[in-house]
Amino acid sequence: MNAFEATNHYLRNSMEVMELEERVQKLLLQPDRQVTVEVAVELDNGNIGNYVGFRSQHSNARGPYKGGLRYHPSVDMNHANSLASLMTWKTALVDIPYGGAKGGINCDPQKLSETEVERITRKFVDNIHDVIGPTVDIPAPDVNTSAREMAWIMSQYSKLHGFSPGVVTGKPLDLFGAQGREEATGRGVWVICEEVLKATKRETGNCRFVIQGFGNVGSYAAKFISEAGGKVIAVSDVNGAIFNGNGLDVPTLISLVKQGQSVSGYKEADSISHDELLRLECDVLIPAALGEVFVKDNADEIQAKIIVEAANGPTMPEADEIFNQRDILVVPDILANAGGVTCSYFEWVQNMQYFKWDLSKTRKELDKVMRESSRTVFNLASSHDISLRTAAFIIAIGRVGKARVLQGI
Repeated sequence: MNAFEATNHYLRNSMEVMELEERVQKLLLQPDRQVTVEVAVELDNGNIGNYVGFRSQHSNARGPYKGGLRYHPSVDMNHANSLASLMTWKTALVDIPYGGAKGGINCDPQKLSETEVERITRKFVDNIHDVIGPTVDIPAPDVNTSAREMAWIMSQYSKLHGFSPGVVTGKPLDLFGAQGREEATGRGVWVICEEVLKATKRETGNCRFVIQGFGNVGSYAAKFISEAGGKVIAVSDVNGAIFNGNGLDVPTLISLVKQGQSVSGYKEADSISHDELLRLECDVLIPAALGEVFVKDNADEIQAKIIVEAANGPTMPEADEIFNQRDILVVPDILANAGGVTCSYFEWVQNMQYFKWDLSKTRKELDKVMRESSRTVFNLASSHDISLRTAAFIIAIGRVGKARVLQGI
């Protein structure tokens, strides 16, 4: 089962609970548009680099398409379709006026110079500028992209369409980015952790957390969890994983990573494998890396009591069924990592109004959206004895479906 099939599996399960007709299911499952473009640029050595750019626009029933751009060799239309669909339901779940999109370029930035990445980015914009825009489709950072790439996209798009800060979110602050955008996904994960711990009558200060992935999302989640009194006992990045049962010094770890080092360079912990990290006994396990982490082969070995999906699509359907049977509570990605797109919405609103918020307002509004959305999901799941994932999709499907019907098919 590929990523798009896995997403649709979860959706169909929820649609069957809702007793939606097959024709309505098909209407909501299929992407509106799929764009594939050739991205050919001259490399620094004079050779021609040939890459393929993708953009899947799943639904704009509730507003402009919205979703990240990732630069990774594994990028293809299948993953773009899956993540675009997830974004449709994510934005609907937190009730912001967006639809879902996703895309990227199948390049490896680690093997390219900064100038090569910039040329690739600008060429990609040249090829898709007619299907993106502040009221059409608004990209954002994702895997291997950041405020730097968003600045290039804004610049190139504005050359073609005039000054357009709202064409992307996740921009540098000096180019009309939003205070708090960098931390938003990780902060949202922390808020969701607090809410799920309250709902299960646990206290943050008495819980042990394991975080797979210590990039932007994982490191900020660790920061806020640690500041709230939670004990982070293990983290990992692409180069290694570390464990200390007495807790890790998160500020020191973050400082180490900011200096360009791996978490494996942290000396006050034991080195463990990536697989061992996933199998650690803990209260909360937070996958904050790439998708498809939990599969049938490892689901029985997971010892966490709660899984909070900071990454997109970390749990495959067979693993999800095993977690349900074992009473492992899974907070789905469309809720857990929605802080990023929520803050992107705040940035877009400021860009469209040419008005700026301060950090305290951004945090206040973000926390409010995340807490209200989580409580809506928890209440539905509890009252109907269904999983949090099914409850989240039911809420999102209902909102998107109603919007489609009200506008006419």
